[in-house]
Formats: sequence, C-alpha cells, structure tokens
Amino acid sequence: MIWTELDTWIVLTGALTAMACAVPGVFLLLNKQSMLGDAISHAVLPGLAIGFLVSGSRDPLPMFIGAVLAGLFTGVVSGVIERRGRVEAGASLGVVFCSLFALGLILIRLAADHVDLDPGCVLYGALELAVIDSATVPRIVWQSGAILILNLFLAGVFFKELQVVAFDPRFAKASGIPSGLIQQGLTVVTALTTVVAFESVGSILVIAMLIVPGASAMLLSRSVSGVLLWSLVVAISSAVLGHVLAISVGPTWLGLLTGRHDLGSLSSAGMMAASAGGIFFSLLAASRLAPRVRSSSQRRAV
Repeated sequence: MIWTELDTWIVLTGALTAMACAVPGVFLLLNKQSMLGDAISHAVLPGLAIGFLVSGSRDPLPMFIGAVLAGLFTGVVSGVIERRGRVEAGASLGVVFCSLFALGLILIRLAADHVDLDPGCVLYGALELAVIDSATVPRIVWQSGAILILNLFLAGVFFKELQVVAFDPRFAKASGIPSGLIQQGLTVVTALTTVVAFESVGSILVIAMLIVPGASAMLLSRSVSGVLLWSLVVAISSAVLGHVLAISVGPTWLGLLTGRHDLGSLSSAGMMAASAGGIFFSLLAASRLAPRVRSSSQRRAV
C-alpha cells in the first residue's frame, strides 16, 4: 500500500464529514427521529436540483437554500400527514421522502442536462475527486471543517435544551423551552450538513454517517456527552479504516473472489460507510458477549 498526500486529504475529508454528520445524528437518535435523517437526506434532492436549475451553476447558495427549504418541508408535511392522516411517524416520513426522492431524481436528471452535474456523484459521492483541488487545502476540507465547527458550536450552546426536548418534551414545554423551534433547528442543521456531505459521500451514504456513529456510541456510553464524544471517535475510526480497506484489503479480497487481480481501489466513501457498520456490529456483539463472560466468571468464583 502506497500512501500519498491525496490519501491524507481523502481520510481527513471523510473524517470531518462523518463527524459533522454524527453530531446532529446523535440528537436525531435521542429524539427517536433517525428516520428523519433518512428522509432529509433523500428529500433535499429536489431542493438541490431546483437550486441548480434556477441558478444554472453549482453556486452553493441556491443549493443551501433549496436544501434547507426541502428539509423543512419534509418535517412540516410529514407532521401534518401524521396528525391528519392518523398514521405513525415512520409511515408519514416514508410517504414524504419517497415522493420527494423520486421527484428529486427526475429533477437531477433535468439539471444534469443543463449543468455540469453527475447524478451518480450526487447519489453516491465522489470523495476521491472532491479532494483534487489546486488550492493548498482543498475546498471540501474547509467546507467539511466549517460545518463540523458549526454543529459542535450549536450542540454546545443548546446542549441543555436538546437534552430536555429529547428526554422529556412535556417538561420542556412546561419550562418554556420552545421544543418546536428546537426541532426545526435540528432539521435545518441536518439539511445543511447533508448538503455539505453531498459532494463527498452523496445523499445515500450520508445516512450511514448520520446514524451509525451515534448508534455505536450508545453501546459505549449512557450519558449524552459520552455518546457525542464516542460518536466522533467512531466517525474518525470508520473514515481511516474505510479508506485503508478501499485501497488495500478490499481490492485484494475482491480480486481473490472474482479471479481478477487488475481491480483498482474501491469507493472510499462506500467503504467508510461499510466500516461504520462493521464497527457497530462488532460493538453490538461485544456488548452481548461481555455480560455472559462476567456471569461465567462470577459462577467460577462462587
């Protein structure tokens, strides 16, 4: 395995993106709204495409505005469907994000005919290409770092409110905490983070970045601050492990399975998401095994 400067930027971008996604993802999990992250990552596609079609370029401002509006639209409309349609939250989100995702795919196709836009990159990302930049530090690194700092800052400022709204909405309402505004703010932050992640990991793989680090961290800690910290550790670990697997172990194993030894590197973003899943299942297995080991040790001691 030959490690280059490009590999360093790929890992750094992947780690920053994964950490930026993990911060709002933790609070989505605590609010039992992990499906909302899935919905937003799909539903912002039409907002992204409309931004491209209106501006005629890849100017980030229309993209951000369109994505945020689409994210808010998802949250509001799914809430209306849940209340008026008398269906559970998951079903209402499913109706909204499936419809918007289908519309987004159509609009992305239209946008690709008028703008230099690859639908595959929007869906699956192009981490290896995103870091190729003439600047000393690639633009995507600055963007990913900026959204991570913003998310950490907002999580620190509204930490108490986010905890109260997640664990005791009634107490939050009685205490005068604007739970609705907090929820909308979380939706906006998730939409912004998803848009920044589009260029590197795409709209589909960002789901893993949003949910899996937090889910893994919940197996390691019971406090909110501990879950946040461990989710960042898992995000960094999955980025490093995923890229190493993508450029070394993955192609070797795939070559042995297929009989083709001329395969190039695998998708780093895809392997990062797969590594995050592998870390989760490893921690899950360890958490199930540890009580049995302790119980067996106690029986031997007796």
